Amino acid sequence: MLAIIRNASAITLLMYFTLSSALAVAATEPDFDIESDLLLLQFDSKTDVDDLHTIAAVASVLRLPQFDSIQYHAVAGAYGDQNGLYVPSPELFKAAFADQWSDAHNQYEKTLQHVTSLVSETLNAGGDVWVVEAGQSNFSADWVANVAPEAAKNRVHVIQHSNWNEEQTNPADLAFVKKQTDYQKIPDGNAVGNGTPGFKSNNMPDISRFITSPELRKVWDIAIEKANYYNGLNGRYDNDAISAGGLDFSDTVELCWILGLPKQMDVESFFLMFSDSKSDAQ
Repeated sequence: MLAIIRNASAITLLMYFTLSSALAVAATEPDFDIESDLLLLQFDSKTDVDDLHTIAAVASVLRLPQFDSIQYHAVAGAYGDQNGLYVPSPELFKAAFADQWSDAHNQYEKTLQHVTSLVSETLNAGGDVWVVEAGQSNFSADWVANVAPEAAKNRVHVIQHSNWNEEQTNPADLAFVKKQTDYQKIPDGNAVGNGTPGFKSNNMPDISRFITSPELRKVWDIAIEKANYYNGLNGRYDNDAISAGGLDFSDTVELCWILGLPKQMDVESFFLMFSDSKSDAQ
């Protein structure tokens, strides 16, 4: 009888670990469909300059061969209720995303209409919409309000990593987005070992070792130059890592989450992704 119990326990244990492993694999597989889905990259750039580094990092990921056919659109000035000055960087957006971006800071209504149109077209064609919420959700609330509720709830996925970003979002807007979309709060991207990469460091790697494409090098050069200039300027937030001469592209963890990239990366291992990339030679 004892042997039977032991065997049953062993079988139960084996089934448990098999099921756990299957669930772990399923949880790490991205749901993003490159063929049909839309990626929305929404940056607040107010008042922390970390978005400038994030823009360069995101542009680098999107130029990897496996992701170069992704349908995407970037939005500048998608900020919330926080005080402080905006960080303008139109030349960076143009270098990073060409004509696939809109300026909500200077042309809010035009940007809102354009993004609503892109979202509606994607949903009507059967695709999903994935939002890198590199800021607050005020702007998301406005375009979500223009989309059919059933479609938004099931097929609009808003990914947020920052408690501060949530705190600076209009409370009604945040509640609306959480109710009307598949809103996912993931672990913070400023530290390693918590379930997402940690993309903040006081050290500056030799980016030229990994990013050799002249086009991408220009993007990084602009991002670093502008971040150094605006960091703490006229009362803007003083990012400690950037003040120390390092990098902060923590909002990139949301893109990594959506695309199923490794969850244990830090700044150095992020750049290692590009060391063998053929996209750097293009």
